[in-house]
Amino acid sequence: MDGLAGVAAAAARWAEDLPRARRADLLEAMAAELDADADAIVADADRETSLGEPRLRGELNRTAYQLRLFAEAVRDGGYLEATIDHAGDTPMGPRPDLRRLLVPLGPVAVFGASNFPLAFSVPGGDTAAALAAGCPVVIKAHPAHPDTSRRCFDALVRAAETAGAPDGLLGLVFGQQAGVELITHPAIKAAAFTGSPAGGRALGALAANRPEPIPFYGELGSINPVVVTGSAAAERAAELGRGLAGSVLLGAGQFCTKPGLVFLPDSEAGQRIADGIAAEFLARPQQPMLTPGIREAFERRADELTVPELVRAPGGRLFSVSAGEFTERMADECFGPSTVLVRYRDEADLRATLAKVPGSLTATLHTGQSEEVGELARELRERAGRVLFNGYPTGVAVSWAQHHGGPWPSTTSALHTSVGMTALRRFLRPVTWQDAPEAVLPEELHEVPADGARVPRRVDGRWQPRH
Repeated sequence: MDGLAGVAAAAARWAEDLPRARRADLLEAMAAELDADADAIVADADRETSLGEPRLRGELNRTAYQLRLFAEAVRDGGYLEATIDHAGDTPMGPRPDLRRLLVPLGPVAVFGASNFPLAFSVPGGDTAAALAAGCPVVIKAHPAHPDTSRRCFDALVRAAETAGAPDGLLGLVFGQQAGVELITHPAIKAAAFTGSPAGGRALGALAANRPEPIPFYGELGSINPVVVTGSAAAERAAELGRGLAGSVLLGAGQFCTKPGLVFLPDSEAGQRIADGIAAEFLARPQQPMLTPGIREAFERRADELTVPELVRAPGGRLFSVSAGEFTERMADECFGPSTVLVRYRDEADLRATLAKVPGSLTATLHTGQSEEVGELARELRERAGRVLFNGYPTGVAVSWAQHHGGPWPSTTSALHTSVGMTALRRFLRPVTWQDAPEAVLPEELHEVPADGARVPRRVDGRWQPRH
């Protein structure tokens, strides 16, 4: 590990000094290499995960798209938060010349996910964000898809070599012990992880207990509650039954945004929704899960739920409980094709039960037309990083406004996202230069930057879209 992490540290200066236009070109070249090797990548991923060619081609398209979108963000430069306060008098007295910019942290460790072998693994969003920020990346491949990891890594390396990158811009390791050595190596300055709460806790402790602690960005377990109001149930029970079942069972329930709790009114309309979900569970064939071990863990966790089972079918397992009988233990994530229906009598019953639900990536509210739900929406906002209305959470668009994060235990930091352009912020730190000669300043902070260094800036408190 010393050799791999050491060359990553040596490559950090090259990555930071690479002009933003060339860094953007590098990201786009990586996307092009993935596109060029798409058939082989999808074949490997399908053999190792059984996710199916249509799903995997869509995931590969997403992976290439987010690399290209990060390239656009790098060219724009707004993510640098360039800020200048000129020297002058203030009500507090004289102020020095202050210039602030975000700079790369240094080498980043990325731990690949099991359920997204492309979009959240070797070429995924964490890798793309770290490279876009100007950081070398050492990736710990997930054991569920080693061949896919290697093939994707080789595609990224081909693009890096064409761009003239030194050894160390990208690294790849396999095995649990290698992951431990990676996150504890002094050359690593941050780590990103997508996986189980147990794995995240262990890695987070290693990151925090180093002689030099480092930021650890973990996406862990998420229950993603869905609330259906009485009005919504009365207006579209059949539609909600089909839609909720489809969201739960998508990808064999292996999405981090799967609805794990569905709150239904204890009414005739609520029962129609429950019956519709049950019918879909019974009609669906069993879907292969990512690994036999993940299937075994799902069945074991489902057996441990102290909740009455409504449906046990090849397609999935459906549980149902009244709000009065609901306990916090029932809100633990069950990774796989299952969900728990929670029947509530009235809004007071619903609010009391929501208070037992832990933090999640998403919370969803289905309402009737013109229904006033401001307080209920605020309640859900306190428990999630993304609040959806009249939709389904299993789908995370890559965009500037996206937030894929939430309160513990869904992530280790509700301040940051692992999807979208602001994911770069995890791998950057602010530096302020005071009364610095222009020769030592980053070009983006020069009084009159060169054309290639012009970025949006805030100067003396006023926003300048592009200087």
